[in-house]
Amino acid sequence: MFTVVIPARYRSTRLPGKPLATIAGKPMIQHVYQRALESDAERVIVATDDQRIADVVAGFGGLVCMTQADHASGTDRIQEVAAQYQLADESIVVNVQGDEPLIPPAVINQVANNLSLHTSAAAATLSEAIVAQEDYQNPNIVKVVRNHQGFALYFSRAGIPYYRDVSPLAAESQQDTAKGFVAQDTAKGFVLPQRHIGIYAYRVSLLNRFVQWPVAALEQVECLEQLRILENGEAIHIDEAVAAVPGGVDTPEDLQRLQDGFLS
Repeated sequence: MFTVVIPARYRSTRLPGKPLATIAGKPMIQHVYQRALESDAERVIVATDDQRIADVVAGFGGLVCMTQADHASGTDRIQEVAAQYQLADESIVVNVQGDEPLIPPAVINQVANNLSLHTSAAAATLSEAIVAQEDYQNPNIVKVVRNHQGFALYFSRAGIPYYRDVSPLAAESQQDTAKGFVAQDTAKGFVLPQRHIGIYAYRVSLLNRFVQWPVAALEQVECLEQLRILENGEAIHIDEAVAAVPGGVDTPEDLQRLQDGFLS
C-alpha cells in the first residue's frame, strides 16, 4: 500500500493560482486528484499552504493537509505531511505533481511498486525515451542515465549521454529515429537518451533524512533537488514509464493547449 501526496502551491511565477485554473469545468487540482484516486493508493492527500486551495479540495470531497508556507521544495512539504500523519519509516509516499492533470494512474502504481520491489533503493522515479534532437538539447527537459541494475547514475539539464561519434537523434524525423535507430543500432551498444518524468516514490525514512541534509553542490549547479539524494549516497531506481506521460502545466500557453484539448 502507498499514499499519494499532491503538493499544490498558489504562488507560481509563470502561472499564479494554477491549481485552481479551470479545465473542462473543474479546477486542475481536482483532475489530478481524480487521476490519483484511480491508482491503487490507500489515500490521496493534497498538501498546500493556501486556504483557497484547501477550500476547493474540501469542496469536491478531497483530503487536504495544511502545511507550512516556507518550505524550500515540494519534497520538504511532503515530509511534513508524512510527519503529520505519523507514517512509518518504511511507508511509501508517491509525489504526484499538482500541475499534471493527465497523469496516467498506471505510472503512479508503477513507481510505487518499483520502490517496493527494490529494497536497496530509497526512492524511485520514471523516464521515457527522447526521440527529438530539440528535446535532447532543451535544458528545461531533464535527462537521466542509469546503470544496468536500473539505478540512476546522474540527472542533468544537459544532453546526456553525450554521443561522441554518432547521435541516435540524427535521423530526419522522429519516426525514422524511433524505428530505424532502435531496430538497427541498439545492438551496437547505443541507447536513446531518457527524459526524466517528475513523479517520485519515497520511503518515509528517506524523506526524514532529506530534510536534514544541506543543499548539495550539484543540486545548486543543476537546480535539481534529486541530486541531493545521489550526493548523499542513496539509490534512486529508474524505470521507463509503462504509459506516455504528457507534460505538466507551467505556462498560460500550456494551460490553453490543455483546455483546447479537453474541448476538442
